[in-house]
Amino acid sequence: MTRLSRRRLIGQAASALALAATPLRAASPALDIVATTGMIADAARNIGGDLVNVRALMGPGVDPHSYRQTRSDIVALTRADLVLWHGLYLEAQMEEMLLKLSRRGTAVAVGEAVPRAQLIAHDEYEGRFDPHVWMVPALWTHVLRGVRDALTNLAPAHGDTFAANADAYLARVDRLDVYAQGVLSTVPPASRVLMTAHDAFGYFGRAFGFEVIGVQGISTESEAGLNRIRTLASLLAERDIGAVFVETSVSDRNMRALAEGAAAQGHAVRIGGSLFSDAMGVPGSYEGSYIGMIDHNVTTIAAALGGQPPARGMDGLLQAGL
Repeated sequence: MTRLSRRRLIGQAASALALAATPLRAASPALDIVATTGMIADAARNIGGDLVNVRALMGPGVDPHSYRQTRSDIVALTRADLVLWHGLYLEAQMEEMLLKLSRRGTAVAVGEAVPRAQLIAHDEYEGRFDPHVWMVPALWTHVLRGVRDALTNLAPAHGDTFAANADAYLARVDRLDVYAQGVLSTVPPASRVLMTAHDAFGYFGRAFGFEVIGVQGISTESEAGLNRIRTLASLLAERDIGAVFVETSVSDRNMRALAEGAAAQGHAVRIGGSLFSDAMGVPGSYEGSYIGMIDHNVTTIAAALGGQPPARGMDGLLQAGL
């Protein structure tokens, strides 16, 4: 066999291998979706159903304010059929890359589907807004519609399926909002003070009538100094606030120091519970879903501040058929 013939054989074999690999995509037509946060990934799975394979870059306990993409993340982001990111300066360390992908048309900032008039302006950055819109189910519905529209634009032939899935999921989120309003209304008005590690609950406070105090600012990148801790410890004592809350994605160091500072002033403060702020729970658990995350937060806050939530939250009511 001549050298030329061998080359032709090798070329034909390579072509055959390439053709053999191609049907793998056809056999698994699901769209590859990459979402930055667990909340957005959960939305994409509920709306996309079997038509999507969804990967979340940030898992339980991960702080999106400070998260930087890894090499494997970059590969996933550039190869995805669609990237769904939050925007509103949540993914601050990834924003440059995500904006480039958005300009290419392969990424959508779904958090920015929330009408501008309903956003809370950032205290420190002009033209920026508080990104924590998922804390209020009624606000999160705008993001869900943004996910639906992004999927529909990517695969118009499946638009009816995405619309039906979105309607079903929106109905569940509406029930969550009704549950939250009812349970949080049982907290005595004087006790509606929510003190947490950082300012992630501004929309929550506005929607449900709570005064929210974060030890740190909207971003966890801001630092809480000793003076801030002392001032808040005095506030706890003066207003007889009995519980503060830690967050699963933020160190509890400041909240422990706060409780110790209040104790030094003769006022006992307990940790009312651990809240999911910037990340959901463990995948596969109830709290690893958006509905479970918010249900947990609402039920935990109400119980710690003197409200009367059902023993197992909304999940318990649903399982009991109520």
